[in-house]
Order: sequence, then structure tokens, then C-alpha cells
Amino acid sequence: MSATGDAATPAPSGGAPTVRGRRELAYAVLLCLAGAGLAVWAATRPWAVEVTARGGLPPIRQDRSGAQLLPWLSALALVELAGGGAVLATRGRVRRLLGVLLALLGLAVAAGGGYGLTAGFVGEVSRQWPALCLLGGLLAAAGGGLAAWRGDRWPAMGARYERRTHPEPTPDGRPAAQRSTRETWDALDRGEDPTVS
Repeated sequence: MSATGDAATPAPSGGAPTVRGRRELAYAVLLCLAGAGLAVWAATRPWAVEVTARGGLPPIRQDRSGAQLLPWLSALALVELAGGGAVLATRGRVRRLLGVLLALLGLAVAAGGGYGLTAGFVGEVSRQWPALCLLGGLLAAAGGGLAAWRGDRWPAMGARYERRTHPEPTPDGRPAAQRSTRETWDALDRGEDPTVS
């Protein structure tokens, strides 16, 4: 029983960083995508409604969305949305730099939402949409900040499919390309991967 316990002890410690890294990667991507998506949606809602009286005729109502009042807001939120997906496709220092950029974009989107909360727009002003834009920007900035802080420790997408630079020999010491067909089938029967080279 002790031998089994000793053999099983190293596995969790070796697998724990990978599981933790994947979990953190998922959190960062979800924060970026959810925050940016919320900000894009909130920017398309009416932040101000301008009512113009026309004498005896019914008044004219003109809805002005956050994207109309702050044209750069939805553009930054869309870049943030695309960058959230790009976190999956990058690795190492590039992922950390992307995280810094996403954190800055998220803060800029949050600043746009904060401006919408405090600005004196003409007409009836709705504060809920700028507040949601502020929240979305902060969520996206948190996801970008997480990627900037720990992104170089996370696994890369599809790393197990990349070609190795140094071929590993098979258990008998020969490269897989030098095996006969029968030896390849025997390796499959044993549960080995005969294509590893």
C-alpha cells in the first residue's frame, strides 16, 4: 500500500500546475469575453433620449446610444472582444503583452462608461447602460490583468500537436521510422504510440 501511495504522490504535483493554468486561462478568457460583450451591448443601448417639442404636433424623440455619443467606445470594446479570443492562440511573453493591452483597453472602456454616468447629455439620460459599460470594462480589464500577470505560465493551445525538435527514441532505442510493420502493430498492442518520433 505504501508503494502505491509513493508512486501516486508525484502525479498530482506534476498535474496541478497544468490544471491550475488551464483554469486561470479559462477565467481570463471568460472575463475578457463577458466584459467586452457586455460593454458592446450596453454601448448600443440608448444612453440619452432627446425630446423636441413641435407646437401642436407630437414631440420628436431621438435616441442616442453610447456608440453615438462616444464613437470610440464600441470600437474599443470590439477590439477587446477579439483580443479575448486571441489569448487562447498566444503564449509566453506575447500572451503577457496581449494581457497588458487588454487590461488597458478594458480600463478605457470602463472610463467611457464612467464618463457616461457623470456627463450631462441633452435630454432624458439613462444611467443603467453606462453603468453596465463601466462594469464590462472592469471585467475585461481584470481578465487582461490576469493574462498579463500569469499568462506565460499557462498552456498553449494545441501544444501537444506541435512537432518536437528532438526525436525521442522508442523503448528499444530505435526511431519509429526504422520499425517494421509487425513491430509497429506489437507496439500498438502494448498501448504504445508507434508514431512518436
